Order: sequence, then structure tokens, then C-alpha cells
Amino acid sequence: MSTTSGSSGLEQMYQQVIMDHARAPHGRGLVDVDLPATGESHQVNTTCGDEIRLRVGLDGDRISSLSWEGQGCSISQASVSVLHELVEGESLAEADLTMDAFRELMQSKGQPLDETKEDLLGDATAFVGVGKYPARIKCAMLGWMAFKDAVIQARKDES
Repeated sequence: MSTTSGSSGLEQMYQQVIMDHARAPHGRGLVDVDLPATGESHQVNTTCGDEIRLRVGLDGDRISSLSWEGQGCSISQASVSVLHELVEGESLAEADLTMDAFRELMQSKGQPLDETKEDLLGDATAFVGVGKYPARIKCAMLGWMAFKDAVIQARKDES
């Protein structure tokens, strides 16, 4: 029996990336942060019950620490794992560009983005197929929304 079941090789590779991040998530486990600017956010997808609690620590305009804990489907858990890989250590400006590109990917209804944005997103391009299913977009965006809110909370500490 064929294992392709109508899926393209690219879709299978994307599914594998998502499953790898769901099985071995990066940044999982909340870390105590000893920085002047820290923020935390707890987000729940009321549609399916997925939850993410995410904590950031900022060193000036740089994301020094990003950790999280959560429960839910493979898409929500893998998405926040990929987010951790993409933005920890980056500047807030770089993280904003990455977040904008991911939001655009979710709104693309399964169509790939241009090469520059795909390079920016790295493993996050594996979520391109999620954009075809509006109910799953909330799962994929859950950690990203927690990140955005945690940064807002951290910036309040700075003022």
C-alpha cells in the first residue's frame, strides 16, 4: 500500500516537521527570568481547549528568554516550539517581522509566501497547509498571541 495517500512529498515533509516539534518541543518548561523586563501570558483557545502559558525576558530590545508550557493538539504545541526557535535571541523588530510573516502565512489559505518570507519563517513554513482550515489557524496562532501579549506585559515593566 502506498503511504502517499494523495499527499505530495512536500506536504509529508511539512507534516513531519510539525510532528517532530510536537514530540520534542523546544523551549517547553517555564524558566524563571531574572531580567528587569519580563512578561507572561496565558492564552486558551476556547474552541478546542488548547492552552499556552508563555514567559519572555527582555534585555533591552532583545528577547533573551522565551519559555512556555501548554497542552493541546500537535499544531498548537509545534507552533509555539517553532516560535521559540525563531525569536529567542532576536531583536523585537526581527520578531515583529517574523510574526507578521507567520500571520500572513495563516491568511494565505494554503498558498506559499515569497522566498524572502519563507526564509524568515524557516520551519514555520510547515504550517502553510493549516491556512486552509480556519478552525486550525487559531491553534497555530495561540502561542504567537501569547508571545505578543507577554512582550506587551514585559514592556510595561520597563516604563
